[in-house]
Amino acid sequence: MAHGIAASQRWLALYILCLGVLMIVLDTTIVNVALPSIRESLHFTETSLVWVVNAYLLTFGGFLLLGGRLGDLYGHRRIFLLGLAVFTLASAACGLATTQGVLIAARAVQGLGGAVVSAVALSLIMNVFTEPGERARAMGIYGFVCSGGGSIGVLLGGLLTSSLSWHWIFLVNLPIGVAVYAMCRALLPAGRGMADAPRLDVGGAITVTASLMFAVYAVINGNEVGWTSTATLWKLGAAVALLAAFLVIESRVRAPLMPMSLFRLRSVSTANVVAVLWAAGMFAWFFISALYLQLVLGLGPMQVGLAFLPANVIMAICSLGISAKLVMRFGIRGPLSVGLLLAACGLLLFARAPAMGNVWIDVVPAMALLGFGAGIAFNPLLLAAMNDVPASDSGLASGMVNTSFMMGGALGLAVLASLAAAQTQQAMAKGMSAVTALNAGYHLAFGVGAGFAIVAALIGATMFSKASGPAAPGAGGHTM
Repeated sequence: MAHGIAASQRWLALYILCLGVLMIVLDTTIVNVALPSIRESLHFTETSLVWVVNAYLLTFGGFLLLGGRLGDLYGHRRIFLLGLAVFTLASAACGLATTQGVLIAARAVQGLGGAVVSAVALSLIMNVFTEPGERARAMGIYGFVCSGGGSIGVLLGGLLTSSLSWHWIFLVNLPIGVAVYAMCRALLPAGRGMADAPRLDVGGAITVTASLMFAVYAVINGNEVGWTSTATLWKLGAAVALLAAFLVIESRVRAPLMPMSLFRLRSVSTANVVAVLWAAGMFAWFFISALYLQLVLGLGPMQVGLAFLPANVIMAICSLGISAKLVMRFGIRGPLSVGLLLAACGLLLFARAPAMGNVWIDVVPAMALLGFGAGIAFNPLLLAAMNDVPASDSGLASGMVNTSFMMGGALGLAVLASLAAAQTQQAMAKGMSAVTALNAGYHLAFGVGAGFAIVAALIGATMFSKASGPAAPGAGGHTM
């Protein structure tokens, strides 16, 4: 369906959609700050507490592709509102939970709703903004929400938990979810999805969702139980077997869940590879730098959140204005590569930060470079992943790039954490103090994270054409 939204309402619709996405992004980090309070309140053990996080990650990672495709088939607006309602109701259940089982189950449902919202929101934005300049600016705002929301969650989580209680990190979603739902119904045209929507590819949906869930489960538990353990290997084996079954199904069914023709679009395949590598580097920034600030420099949770503030401010300035102008002037390739290289330089600065470091000398400059890099690179990467995709497959393409970020971040964090732990053990065996040994491990993780970003920059510089930039959709109709 062609979008029927007035020009004066497009930007308001964007802000409302981004508010819904921000709610999802915040939920991936806001919970981490409250975990000690949740453990004490509901009497979790150390091993069972991880399921407060893992239950969410499993369903979120598993349902991204399916959520995006459902939007293509049955209407992006309809599926977005459904996912938003599921997430909001699950947030209420989390906030009111008084037992471990209820909280973990509600977190799993939250992940399902969050996956659907994340997968479809990008499609809605792409279909609402069809003029190249407006699209580039809109994607810059969306990119800032996605890349900067995680660190905002650390600050908000600390504030809500310390001033109220852990219940409010979930209950705060209720008024936001209701407001976003009502505004989206008022602003976005209903749409009907595909005029001749085929039946859902059930076999493909089951196999790819199960494959992603097994893969996410193996990755998030790999460091704890061992990468060569039987538990990890059988989960990875199951993920690979289910993925193979999915590909066989997709090659034979009349209306596949994932048309293989999408992978023949060089911009799509390249953007997803870059997204995996960039997410791995980003997770080095979000998680390893937070550990460095807390465990090496001895900063408190609120101080850690404030240390991320310069990066967030710079990222906002770049994402909300500079990045779009650069894309319109130079296309996708240049800003993407330069942004990724700036981020790599920021990670390399962290890779030399001393154990007795100074925040202003050793942290703020690195954070500034990372803010510039992320603010410049995220917009062209999203445009590259979505620009050449037919409107009828935009939900699937959105789900694909979100899955690439999810899996890249999870795999990257697992690799970096393993390398840091091994390096720390070696350093302690050589007689280094605990803090110095920890810092040696973090140095290696930052260096490898910088390597991921550099490889991503090189791929972007060589695989994207110089002239590539934001394009208006083709003549096909838009769905919502």
